[in-house]
Amino acid sequence: MALVEMVMPKMGESIMEGTVLKWLKNVGDTIEQDESVLEVATDKVDTEVPALQGGVLKEILVQEGDVVAVGAPIAIISTDGEDTGAPAAPATTETSAAAPQATAPQEAAAPAASTATSASKLDKPATGRFYSPLVLNIAREEGISMEELEYVPGTGSEGRVSKKDIMHYLENRGAAPAQAASQAQPQAQPVQAPAAAPAPAAQPQAAAPQVKPAASYGGNTELIEMDRMRKMIADRMVDSKRISPHVTSFVEADVTNLVNWRNKWKNEYKKREGENLTFTPIFIQAIAKAIQDFPMINVSVDGSTIIRHKDINIGMAVALPSGNLIVPNIKNADQLNLNGLTKKVNDLANRGRMNKLTPDDLAGGTYTVSNVGSFGNVMGTPIIMQPQVAIMAVGAIKKKPAVIETPEGDLIGIRHFMYLSHSYDHRVVDGSLGGMFVRRVADYLENFDVNQAI
Repeated sequence: MALVEMVMPKMGESIMEGTVLKWLKNVGDTIEQDESVLEVATDKVDTEVPALQGGVLKEILVQEGDVVAVGAPIAIISTDGEDTGAPAAPATTETSAAAPQATAPQEAAAPAASTATSASKLDKPATGRFYSPLVLNIAREEGISMEELEYVPGTGSEGRVSKKDIMHYLENRGAAPAQAASQAQPQAQPVQAPAAAPAPAAQPQAAAPQVKPAASYGGNTELIEMDRMRKMIADRMVDSKRISPHVTSFVEADVTNLVNWRNKWKNEYKKREGENLTFTPIFIQAIAKAIQDFPMINVSVDGSTIIRHKDINIGMAVALPSGNLIVPNIKNADQLNLNGLTKKVNDLANRGRMNKLTPDDLAGGTYTVSNVGSFGNVMGTPIIMQPQVAIMAVGAIKKKPAVIETPEGDLIGIRHFMYLSHSYDHRVVDGSLGGMFVRRVADYLENFDVNQAI
């Protein structure tokens, strides 16, 4: 009987851990190779993890809700399915029979270990440390402030706080003073009998931090708990506004030429390719060209270091059926023609709506565009996707009367206009660069080549 260890796979660059959402298989179930075994959530996407080896699921090593580092074992798979059923019961019996022998030493050591751990607290705050959404949710529910959280010891990678760490901290958070008092009492009793008198005064002090104020809601209200993704989005948006001083520049572009071009080609493209020809790939093409002209927009910030990215990976916000937004990106968008961009945009949008995106689809973005015009909005002030430094919102295209300059004189005509809103991080992008960039994107849209085919 061969036993194979199933580990938490790497699910994209910069992803160091994942939260187990749900086990799709139970112990004893037969698993085919590449069959999904569990659902995992990262800080970027939810995804199913397949088995690299077929067999029988012999043991589950992590539970639902646990945060597991990449490369850590999560399950044991027996590759000899026929022989695993019978030995399973004796193995359990042997373990239970041996348990009483090991119980006494473990119980004897437990108080000492618990006392030592309960008193453990970092000497100085671990500022700048990464916290998973699960840990932040637990801290929020238990009333642990960020200042207090920075003192919690972490056993994860680079000192990160795992679910086990914060749960252990909570267990000993209120117990530590009580243990200290109970240990001090036996020593004080022989010397002075009234030593127990101050005890009632000490007990309310220990219990006070555990009391949570009751929330009161008036009127005809409904309480809706945020789902996991909405909580994650909320945390990311607050962090972005805290990290980056946002500035937004606006430009109005005359996009009559590209509207006429799309109207000419969209029906033929639909018949030929079976896909819609939208404005989004045209916007992405113009942005990619402008990034080549202004490469310092295609950067990220790490402390006091500016990282300039040579790859132009443009993210696009996709609305999910739940109402949440997710941002997959098109890798090397500057190397694709308009037809290639259209294929990529449609593929990412369709898989996003079906919750079929992979972590790699969401990793590595260097610039983001949000099409607020698809919701009928004329403009918006988007929030930057960290650690990027800029994002553009494209508004709805509207017909307006405009002055048209001709060799024969000025005329009044009906033109198609749209607003471009460019939000950028004022730490590294000044108004001149941010303003020139959005103006250059508008220029590419206004000078769109109406003679090109697709």
